[in-house]
Amino acid sequence: MGRGVLSQEVEVCSKTVINSCRDCIRSGAYCTWCKQLNFTKPGEQEAARCDTRAQLEERGCMGKDIVSPLNILTVTKNTALSTNAFVKDEPIQLRPQEVNLKLRPGLPRTFKLDFRRVEGYPVDLYYLMDLSYSMEDDLRSIKTLGNELFKALQGITKQGRIGFGSFVDKTVLPFTNTNPEKLKKPCEEKELFCQPAFGYRHVLSMTENKADFNREVDKQRISGNLDSPEGTLDAIMQAAVCGDRIGWRNSSTRLIVLTTDDGFHMAGDGKLAGILEPNDERCYMDNKLYTKSNDMDYPSVGQVASQLEKNNIQPIFAVTKNMENVYRELSRMIPKSEVGVLSEDSKNVVELIQAAYNRLSSKVTVTHDALPDNVRVTYTPLCPGGGPAGDKGVCDNVKVSFNVTVTADECIDRERSFLIGPLGIKDKLKVSLSTRCECECDDPKEENHKDCDGKGKVKCGMCSCNAGFVGQKCECAIGEKDESSLRAACRKDNGTECEGRGDCVCGICQCYAQQGGSTYYGTHCECENESCEKFQNKLCGGNGKCRCKICECNPEYEGTACQCKKSDEQCRTPSGSVCSGRGTCQCNQCKCIEGYQRPYCLTCPACQTPCITKGKCIECLGFQTGPFSKNCSQTCKSINEFEMVETLPPGKPCDVRDVENCRVFFIIKQLDGEDNYSAQILKTRGKRRMSCATKKYAHVTFIAHRKQIMFAGHPLHERPEERKVVPGE
Repeated sequence: MGRGVLSQEVEVCSKTVINSCRDCIRSGAYCTWCKQLNFTKPGEQEAARCDTRAQLEERGCMGKDIVSPLNILTVTKNTALSTNAFVKDEPIQLRPQEVNLKLRPGLPRTFKLDFRRVEGYPVDLYYLMDLSYSMEDDLRSIKTLGNELFKALQGITKQGRIGFGSFVDKTVLPFTNTNPEKLKKPCEEKELFCQPAFGYRHVLSMTENKADFNREVDKQRISGNLDSPEGTLDAIMQAAVCGDRIGWRNSSTRLIVLTTDDGFHMAGDGKLAGILEPNDERCYMDNKLYTKSNDMDYPSVGQVASQLEKNNIQPIFAVTKNMENVYRELSRMIPKSEVGVLSEDSKNVVELIQAAYNRLSSKVTVTHDALPDNVRVTYTPLCPGGGPAGDKGVCDNVKVSFNVTVTADECIDRERSFLIGPLGIKDKLKVSLSTRCECECDDPKEENHKDCDGKGKVKCGMCSCNAGFVGQKCECAIGEKDESSLRAACRKDNGTECEGRGDCVCGICQCYAQQGGSTYYGTHCECENESCEKFQNKLCGGNGKCRCKICECNPEYEGTACQCKKSDEQCRTPSGSVCSGRGTCQCNQCKCIEGYQRPYCLTCPACQTPCITKGKCIECLGFQTGPFSKNCSQTCKSINEFEMVETLPPGKPCDVRDVENCRVFFIIKQLDGEDNYSAQILKTRGKRRMSCATKKYAHVTFIAHRKQIMFAGHPLHERPEERKVVPGE
């Protein structure tokens, strides 16, 4: 990624402990180092060499002398995608196949990933059936649908195979009746064909032979248990991890079709039977039976989801209508899974499988396995309607592309690798990752450089002094200069030398390291990054970085401890204004000006009512009388709009006396802002004498916005004073 990408964001270099070029480039993605000789001023700390490129250039550092390691992407394997037809050779569906990334910490690198599904790609379908007693009619149906199932599979691929497995539940109380007779025949007495209780049984490994499938399925008999939930997750787990027993091929689309009419037990339920050992996600199968059914707890949904993803298996839950919502919730937690509703006798199962497969195969979801610490990966789909960028990429086309963005937040001690690929597909991209945390400065070869007073060599523009010499230019021989003046330079405001956190060497503080490994820093070692305010027991709430005892929040957070997500949603009034214009939104709460109350700063109980404070302005605006009449437009700017009306709306109006002792009625409403009002003024004043009669020049209904208010053809402040008004005129 070049500099053009950097410029898309605001470049900030948050410097902490900077003693070298190496420290600088580890401080942030936009920190660069000036290796130019004599760049720092006398007495200036060498940390001044560390800043953004723009800042260094502005201060005179030549572009050629700015050290800023950039990301390096090397594509090491990039075989072309296979043509759109399956052949015996291993198809290539993902490109590239291997990349090597060398990343600058904090600086993202984006590359393109292409995927094209090969037509006719092999499909392995494992039919996993609930054989509890309530599924008796469904078992009868599947015995007659074997040929149709194979025919549907042949319509998808010529390389299709089918296997079969069945399950009920753990054969211990309270899940199954443990009476010996009931264990042998857990069905009703009238049921002639009933097999003994069991947990999970693998019946038939993957086969292309329809006769084998029909024969084995025809042998199956119903069984039974006590409670409604079944040992479904036990069965899925074993089908996923016992790959060699099931017969999953290395290169195939792997499907588990699970049919059931009930819910499922999950991790923790085993305790009801005294089974405390957690599920270890391993294969335990002997003579095609799950041997740890009664010894090991059910797996969790997360464990099942993890193993399905790890083994590239996509489940299709074919369930009865009453269980649809349960399995849709389960499907939300298992990537690349589908749910279909069975008819009462399961006769629609073939159509259901076809529809679910079409949905699964038309959608490509790209994700990754476990990442190294402090590494982030996001995906941006490049297909139409591909959705937002995130930690998974989803596209609904056969040939799709994604932008993959990898970021290393910190330096990595050695090269690490991880895999990226579509869920349910074997093809993976191997990403080998290392970080660029060292400076390549091409230093001069002289051992005693003239810019180091002949007593040291240059390292990235700084002097590395010989033994016995210190200072910016190695100018200070230890023991030669006046000790008291040198020590004074290490005291801030006559305080403790280097704040008690460092040694004063030749007038410069060399700060100590802290117990946690970080170092005190600053001219007088006054700064450290462990004493910022905490939120939820995390420094800066985990949403920012501590810089010299002050939290610098990530862009989307604010607050003294970065405890608040930047938002004004809770500060907005129904009309959309923020805090009614009478406060500021801080931590998504209104901080109102004095007197006004939260949540929206709408009311001020202690403030004088505008009926009193705005009475003289109402008189002036409505009737051109009173003490403000000569300069009304300037004095009464706070009433931003008003209207003269024949009648006032319902409610209790304001009632004030004007200069003629007449009663003026009006309704006033505070608008957004501290001193901003609208008013409706009754044209007719309350009469105690004739002079209170409404004047003709006041018989104009208008709304005056804060421009120039007109009266009788003249601006209000220019109204002729000599005009006489005759009562009743």
